[in-house]
Amino acid sequence: MLILAFETSCDETAAAVTRNGREVLSNRVLSQTDLHEVYGGVVPEIASRRHAEAISRLADLAVSDAGITKKDIDAVAVTCTPGLIGALLVGVSFAKAAAMALGVPLIPVHHICGHVAANYIAYPELEPPFICLAVSGGNTILADVRDYTDMRVIGSTADDAAGECFDKIARVLGLGYPGGGPIDEAAKNGDDKKYRLPRAAVKGRPFDMSFSGLKTAVINLIRETEQKQEALDLPSLCASFCAAVSDSLVPGTVSAAGEFGRDKIAVAGGVAANSRIRRDFETAAERAGLKLYVPPLKLCGDNAAMIGCQGYYEYLAGNVAGLDLNAAAKTGLRPVSGPG
Repeated sequence: MLILAFETSCDETAAAVTRNGREVLSNRVLSQTDLHEVYGGVVPEIASRRHAEAISRLADLAVSDAGITKKDIDAVAVTCTPGLIGALLVGVSFAKAAAMALGVPLIPVHHICGHVAANYIAYPELEPPFICLAVSGGNTILADVRDYTDMRVIGSTADDAAGECFDKIARVLGLGYPGGGPIDEAAKNGDDKKYRLPRAAVKGRPFDMSFSGLKTAVINLIRETEQKQEALDLPSLCASFCAAVSDSLVPGTVSAAGEFGRDKIAVAGGVAANSRIRRDFETAAERAGLKLYVPPLKLCGDNAAMIGCQGYYEYLAGNVAGLDLNAAAKTGLRPVSGPG
């Protein structure tokens, strides 16, 4: 089954063609980083306009790259939630028009489910059930993936997303946008124990996370250092920050695998590209006897291939939309309180 897929939830315009939920025939991604860097973050109106300008051309390129014709397409999949509402609406509107013009089914895909599916591309042998941590600039969710279309939230951030903290701290440090890459690079030459930073827990919710206090602590440390006219050890601060984020993500994910009886854990989303977090997951999974799945860096960020692959399983489950499909800035996966 050939699926033409679109992803426009934030500041990447993406189009891809996938086959049967595992094979990627093409994967085009147009980044808007240069447009938003001057503002230190994504400007929704600019993002939406650029999506509208680029999506038709990217669709044609994705079809051409795949070596197929438009008549070969069996379905159209699109991210419909969550994300920036204007950006989502561009993708959803174009996908509806494409599905109608081609006379094929329209498949709505949850952005987080798409990130989970990035692991299916990288690891054809991976099948549910497993625990997955989806961590990005806009979302930090720990899910029990019971089946391809049955993913239940067992933990999430109580405030800021982990990726948002990377971006905000990078902006304060003058490292540019997005912040994940520059902070990761700077941290490689730092002492991760030089700066004592908080690790927050949410009382009574063992799998939930909190990053607001960590973000504030780092920003206050930077400001106090400037006021005292003291030298800031940038590499060590970045290393200490990455260690604190990792300590807030890794143990809970491993613990959830034991609590829910899973022998596999996966990580997905842009923050999964961080080298410290990847390394800590490898160590923790080996100690716990768990199989770890982390997608390659090119599949950690937003892309349409992951949407097309998840779209295949949504189609098999009967999750097909009509032309009245709408976008939603926020919708959650189904929460549960414990195993079973």
